[in-house]
Amino acid sequence: MTVVPMAERHLTVLEAIEKACFHAPWSEKMLREELGNGIFLVAERDGQTVGYVGCQTVLDEGYITNVAVSPDCRRQGIARMLIDTLTAQAREHGLAFVTLEARASNAPAIALYEGAGFVRVGVRKNFYTAPSEDAVLMTLFLKE
Repeated sequence: MTVVPMAERHLTVLEAIEKACFHAPWSEKMLREELGNGIFLVAERDGQTVGYVGCQTVLDEGYITNVAVSPDCRRQGIARMLIDTLTAQAREHGLAFVTLEARASNAPAIALYEGAGFVRVGVRKNFYTAPSEDAVLMTLFLKE
């Protein structure tokens, strides 16, 4: 398994992964607009794209937009590898923190983020739609 920067060659497969993972998936065009911005990383296994993580940056702040792993590749440590690589790069870029939202009912995702050192810092009421649900706001603080 390798983690590489997101590139044009990944976009078609990432769009398909988005569609398989999310109710409101990002399109190939939306993914393309992120090329060269922030920290967007792709997991590859045997040359195949199997997942990605995206983090938009503003000054010294990081905002994780999506973590997505192909459904047939889940529960294999891919998301954790992506999160760990992202946070290492965030530290190298001097970010003060990285933050994200997770559906309150998504216990596996919340456990993943807590295992990576993120802490719950708040709730965004009715953040998600279809169905309507609160988001747990989680942050990993990188600087003291």
